[in-house]
Amino acid sequence: MPPVDHLVTSGTFSLDGGTWDVDNNVWIVGDEREVLVVDAPHDADAIAAAVGDRRLVAVVCTHGHDDHVRKAPELADRFGAPILLHPAEAPLWEMTHPDRKPDRELADGDTVSAGGVQLRVLHTPGHSPGSCSLYAPELGTVFTGDTLFQGGPGATGRSFSSFDTIIDSIRGRLLALPGDTVVRTGHGDSTTIGAESPHLEEWIARGH
Repeated sequence: MPPVDHLVTSGTFSLDGGTWDVDNNVWIVGDEREVLVVDAPHDADAIAAAVGDRRLVAVVCTHGHDDHVRKAPELADRFGAPILLHPAEAPLWEMTHPDRKPDRELADGDTVSAGGVQLRVLHTPGHSPGSCSLYAPELGTVFTGDTLFQGGPGATGRSFSSFDTIIDSIRGRLLALPGDTVVRTGHGDSTTIGAESPHLEEWIARGH
């Protein structure tokens, strides 16, 4: 079984009075015995089926937007697993789950592991204040949530977001990773750090 499984779930994202149809990536990281789930959008049954009979160590949320956390409590309760989220995401989390708090806080430099795979937490704010990326050096991959996509940074035109901050996060934390690092994103296709790095100044010019 590969160390990274992938599925796509479909639903909606709502913020600032608008609602949009979205497809979200779900990443399942570990081995044949135990796994981490990175983000829990839209369809708990599909995610649970992908986990199967493996032990779910944690549901790790890259950020608190509803399309990334909507099914986190249901999935966590099914498997008896904790939900991990950066504390700066509390205002966004509470919009979706006002009566349930995450179980543990993510902090920059933390490591979370399952099945022999270690993910290092990189605090990469901008898309939202507590957005985090998860770097697995031994796999040569980073899970960036909605911070970095194929073709540019995540959206920063809504509440709790900042273009300058996301650029600082990408420049300082993500583009510093090895160029062959595979970027597994919250939506859409994967890319590499090396493929995105040359376009930083272009993104800055476009963003301003």
